[in-house]
Amino acid sequence: MLEAMAGFDERDSTSSSRPVPAFHKAVGKSVKGLRVGIPTEYRAPGLPEDVLAMWEQGIAWLREAGCEVVDVSLPHTRYGLTSYYIIAPAECSSNLARYDGIRFGKRVDGASLDAVYEASRAAGFGPEVRSRILMGTYVLSAGYYDAYYLKAQKVRTLIRRDFEQAFENVDVLLTPTAPSAAFAQGENQNDPVQMYLNDIFTVPASLAGIPGLSVPVGLNGSGLPLGLQVLGRHFDEETVLSVGGALEAAAGFAHRPTLHAGAGA
Repeated sequence: MLEAMAGFDERDSTSSSRPVPAFHKAVGKSVKGLRVGIPTEYRAPGLPEDVLAMWEQGIAWLREAGCEVVDVSLPHTRYGLTSYYIIAPAECSSNLARYDGIRFGKRVDGASLDAVYEASRAAGFGPEVRSRILMGTYVLSAGYYDAYYLKAQKVRTLIRRDFEQAFENVDVLLTPTAPSAAFAQGENQNDPVQMYLNDIFTVPASLAGIPGLSVPVGLNGSGLPLGLQVLGRHFDEETVLSVGGALEAAAGFAHRPTLHAGAGA
């Protein structure tokens, strides 16, 4: 699927013209000799013991596969979550502005043009999307653009630089995917801050624009899956897939969580 999706698109100015490798051939390739970075800052205070133990197990698996494990520092990633939730809603607000019921999107009739806009925007998006549009519109508004959006973009540059410097010494990074297992159905749905905090390990990579892969490798004490995240250099998905394949083979993960199975049935 990645091979089909990747490549140049003449209608997409953000796409790359680089040749697309045969990504599937990277899975199962030896990882012996690769240097794996372990970000010091990702050992966050309060990280659950089962998540930490699974991370240590992943490190041990890669050592056994012939990798060299190296400690690295990503000092600005602690600002990743706050920066992301300024930049992402701003981009959401800008990119979805066209869905006004006139040119694109669902159209709901109204007594006036303004009424059509208001009804169409409200009916065309779910609660989370509407929330992000409102936040993004706020941070892009006059008086707040420099204070929030511009500052977040500067932090984004620092985060990207941290990753680039780390990849001068290592081939990939290994981190937990999330600071907890999956939430139960309906849990935390009214607590957006808690929901957003669960992205703490994944959003820095998104801000830096580097490839990442989450591999399910085990279960926590409640029977819910835990994952490890492999991050790589720009356009080096092949190494990411090789390391992910090594973790998958070592973990032999074939479990299905039973907690909450059948909930709502």
